[in-house]
Amino acid sequence: MTAQRPPRKSAWKKGQSGNPAGRKKGSINVATRLRTMIDAEAIVRMLELKALEGDVQAARTLLERALPVYRSTASPVELSAMESAETLSDKAHAVLAAVASGELPPDLGASLVTAIGNVTRVVEVDELLRRIEALEKHREEAR
Repeated sequence: MTAQRPPRKSAWKKGQSGNPAGRKKGSINVATRLRTMIDAEAIVRMLELKALEGDVQAARTLLERALPVYRSTASPVELSAMESAETLSDKAHAVLAAVASGELPPDLGASLVTAIGNVTRVVEVDELLRRIEALEKHREEAR
């Protein structure tokens, strides 16, 4: 543990404010004061009533703020054509064929093709690193 330095002469004294003109002890900040003033439950009830009466903006506001955003979830998919595909291009073509035939939903197909593209970039970087290392090794051996 490090040794503590003795306090400097200008250090704050216990019980003395560093900013005497600052906010008073026990005062409530503006955001907290506003939260206590606003009856959030009444506002939500009003939005609900307006939404039920057909106010689309009220319905949208209520749904966007009160309910979590829906995120689609997909169960695991088995594509035999993708398993037998040898190259990453063949795998992407298999996914597109599955989407075209209705075997796979378009959003899931797009996610899979994006994932294959990301894998392709990782493979490219690995291949470039391997080639650079081989060139550097060859250059060292030639010296």
